[in-house]
Amino acid sequence: MAIIPEGAAIPDSKLAKAITAFIRDTETDLLFNHSSRVYHFGALAGLHRGLEFDRELLYAGAMFHDLGLMPGHSSPHERFEVDGAHAARDFLRGHGILEEDAYTVWTAIALHTTPGVPVHMHPVVALVTAGVEMDVLGLTHREYSDEERETVVRAFPRTSDFKEDIIQAFYDGIRHKPDTTFGNVKADVIADKEPHFHRGNFCSVIRNSPWR
Repeated sequence: MAIIPEGAAIPDSKLAKAITAFIRDTETDLLFNHSSRVYHFGALAGLHRGLEFDRELLYAGAMFHDLGLMPGHSSPHERFEVDGAHAARDFLRGHGILEEDAYTVWTAIALHTTPGVPVHMHPVVALVTAGVEMDVLGLTHREYSDEERETVVRAFPRTSDFKEDIIQAFYDGIRHKPDTTFGNVKADVIADKEPHFHRGNFCSVIRNSPWR
């Protein structure tokens, strides 16, 4: 049976085990397995691209990236990405991680739904987004071998209707604060579930500003 290469394996460390336990107890099975796949696909992307990256920090970013969708970690007015980023930074600080490293993870989570920017940033920031883009959107599907894809999914299975399940999970996590989707991809989720949703418009904001 194929195994995930050591360079993309979950770190065997006290911090990684604490992250696993926390997310396992906090997220749904859907999001836990998704986040675990995001880590592996992100780490594999790092190996493919020849990047040097800290597996613990990447693991933290991947596992916390959707935590802001959970009711217990969702604020009334912040983007869900920022809620997850705040939770990750607080968790890492509490485990003695340097502020600089905690901020790198914060950035990776906060930007994971902002296409085109993370790829040019710190490897941890780039690879969290790479993992998300692979597992949710399949944008880089051909960059992974059949064996790599099958091994990751065998370890952390996708639901039988993952595509619709993850869209529903996104909606459930942000439906109470639709204004936070302005200018990012999650506005599409609200519009998909609420046909009469009126999304914010950048040009309208400019034209209706208080400037004369």
